[in-house]
Amino acid sequence: MTTTFEITLSSPVNLRHLGGIAIAGGVLRPGLAIRADDLSTCTEEDAAALVADGLVSVIDLRSNAEVAHTGRGPLAGHPVAYHHLPLIADVMTATPKDLSGLSHEAMGEMYLDMIESSASQLVTALNVIAHAPGTTAFHCAAGRDRTGVLAAMLLLALGAADTDIITDYARTGDNMLAIMERTKVMTGAMWKAIGFDFEVPEVSGLLNGRMDVAMTIVLTTLRERHGDALGPLRDAGLSSDTVNRLRNRALAA
Repeated sequence: MTTTFEITLSSPVNLRHLGGIAIAGGVLRPGLAIRADDLSTCTEEDAAALVADGLVSVIDLRSNAEVAHTGRGPLAGHPVAYHHLPLIADVMTATPKDLSGLSHEAMGEMYLDMIESSASQLVTALNVIAHAPGTTAFHCAAGRDRTGVLAAMLLLALGAADTDIITDYARTGDNMLAIMERTKVMTGAMWKAIGFDFEVPEVSGLLNGRMDVAMTIVLTTLRERHGDALGPLRDAGLSSDTVNRLRNRALAA
């Protein structure tokens, strides 16, 4: 089934540099990595500004179906490397049928599955960031879940403390209503295709409570299962050379 809809370009509402976070050896500099909500629907002006500020590569964490609807967007017109690394094969089948049951605890369990089942994609993403000659931006649709998972893995590799990783993840909470408004056309069309209409009250469990619960579950459980929060990625090929290169790039002036 193919769902068509009109794409409206708009500025990201959940975009932020990861600079300023304490990591092994110092503080993460600006200009290494940007996390964001959907960059494929950013405006021409936003795309030009990102490139002018040093963007050289984009990691798109969305599924094949999402990418098929919107493509790369305005950034395709710039000399920016593009890496499609879906962390979920099919968003529609991965979405629970009963949205009223969504909770921060449930999201934490989903993130764990994502990390363990898509470890190789996460390793590739870290290698892209480690070797890019400038800034790398990574995004999904909302810039919360798949983007939050990659941000957490990057910060772990850089030696950030759990508290700082959790704090960065939870910052998206303040942007959730704006994210829902920006993505409602795309999200609504996809969710309607699997049997229900998108309404904010149906996901109120993710608008209330403490977002930090999800990432706390992730970090704690990864260590319980693997002895190391980066264990699944190391098993999938994350090397000490990549970690060292990331740390050197993150601290370089």
